[in-house]
Amino acid sequence: MRILLIEDEIDMARYLSAGLQEAGYQVTHCADAQSGLRLAQEQAWDLLIVDRMLPDEQEGLTIIKTLRQAHIATPVLVLSALASLDERVRGLREGADDYLTKPFALPELLARLEALSRRAGVQEYSPLLNVADLTLDTRNRKAERAGTLINLQPREFRLLEYLIRTQGQVVTRSMLLKDVWDIHFDPGTNVIDVQISRLRNKVDKGYHPPLLHTIRGIGYRFGIHE
Repeated sequence: MRILLIEDEIDMARYLSAGLQEAGYQVTHCADAQSGLRLAQEQAWDLLIVDRMLPDEQEGLTIIKTLRQAHIATPVLVLSALASLDERVRGLREGADDYLTKPFALPELLARLEALSRRAGVQEYSPLLNVADLTLDTRNRKAERAGTLINLQPREFRLLEYLIRTQGQVVTRSMLLKDVWDIHFDPGTNVIDVQISRLRNKVDKGYHPPLLHTIRGIGYRFGIHE
């Protein structure tokens, strides 16, 4: 399930991103209203989390109002320190689907997101992912191939989960940097090549058929090669 998080407080964004990713969501973070609105309009998301107060003289309700005027009905949860009844009512009337006041507990936020996804009919991901004889248990953080347990580091697990969820698609370096490393620019290092090589040794070495394929000059594709 893909979530766009529009939040300018970096510590809060890191906390939320880590918690959401641990719960199985794919999270993209924007720190300002302009970038957040552009991404919300240009890409398809399952849910949006929008902070009420943003740094570029826009508030989150402006983003929501603009999206609703464009007939974009993606469910939106507003986060705000403005906790009065009038402010909560205003947020809902401007097009938010839910309104959570700061400070809040992460379990409550997760429960509200689950409720929003149910109301919107969003299909939740199964905790068990399978490709050929490879199984990834996202709930218990276990990976097996042909019944043999694979020892994965946290980043390797996250990378493998992303590749499985996008199986059959070609994923670029930019996509991996943004969606797995949460880096929105190319740092000019070989971090992806190193991690892909390590993951291939663990997932493919000694097994058939190979699942992790390099698309020269473009990126990678996961799945059974046809």
